[in-house]
Amino acid sequence: MRRREFIALAGASVAWPLAAMAQEPGRIYRLGMLGPFPRDHPFNLRSFEELRQRRFIEGKNLTIEYRDYGLHPDLISQYAAELVKAQCDFIYAGGGAAIRVVQQATKTIPILGLTDDMVGEGFVDSLMRPGGNTTGVTILATELDGKRQELLIEAVPGLRRMAALADSNVTTVATLNEMQEAARARNVELSVHRVASGDEITAAIDMAKSSGATALNVLASPMLHANIRLIMERVAILRWPAMYQWPELAERGGFAAYGPRLNQLPDILVRMDVKLFSGLKPADIPVEQPTKFDLVINLKTAKAMGVTVPEPLLARADEVIE
Repeated sequence: MRRREFIALAGASVAWPLAAMAQEPGRIYRLGMLGPFPRDHPFNLRSFEELRQRRFIEGKNLTIEYRDYGLHPDLISQYAAELVKAQCDFIYAGGGAAIRVVQQATKTIPILGLTDDMVGEGFVDSLMRPGGNTTGVTILATELDGKRQELLIEAVPGLRRMAALADSNVTTVATLNEMQEAARARNVELSVHRVASGDEITAAIDMAKSSGATALNVLASPMLHANIRLIMERVAILRWPAMYQWPELAERGGFAAYGPRLNQLPDILVRMDVKLFSGLKPADIPVEQPTKFDLVINLKTAKAMGVTVPEPLLARADEVIE
């Protein structure tokens, strides 16, 4: 593997020194979590480990009420109501749909959100002054969908037709139109295939392939990531170069990926967890965002698909898997 530094696209996150927290003796802290991943997903396991390192230990002084909506987005409202009823100290909501439903369910319980654009999606007033009962982390996912498209065009020489797999509940029509215009400016035709649930994914991928597209951009989406194994297996069968949101997915056999590392987010979130457990109000905790974005290219996968990735792009990658 080769690793190189890659210039981050976003500005530095807001610095906030974390003082040691004096935990209340005998208190059981209660954390509500509404996320797109199963409870035993590495993202959650890393979060739980970060909490343990800060002396919040499940079964000792911490209770975690966890609800996984990834494969059942229709149950988000029910899960949010259950977490509100459980009287959690605060509720973590992963993904825009989850944040929106939890905000509707409570105006008093603090909410810690993780989504594409906390300000643009209307969940907070501003990065520095969130306002209301919500703060969180902006991961710039939809902004990076366009960057991933540019990188995919560059990674597949001679590309003339490509496809995008989009979550119709996440990616707006305006964003998709902009991506089509950007592709046309590069003499590439972009076909968009929108899905609302995991049941629609296989058919959408097959339709995209049959349309003549020779590369696939899997757009940012909690629902799509919850079904990522299905997506990657189908793409592998079709021998189709695909671009993914999280760098870890290229390390797991995907063709390429660009964005913040999924494993850096638990540390950011847990630092904010501790602030909320200590009694700080969400309105007083600035929204944070990742500052490091990695481009990972898997040459093993590229060679298996008959794609020769240009050397200039390989030279810019943070990691090249050979």
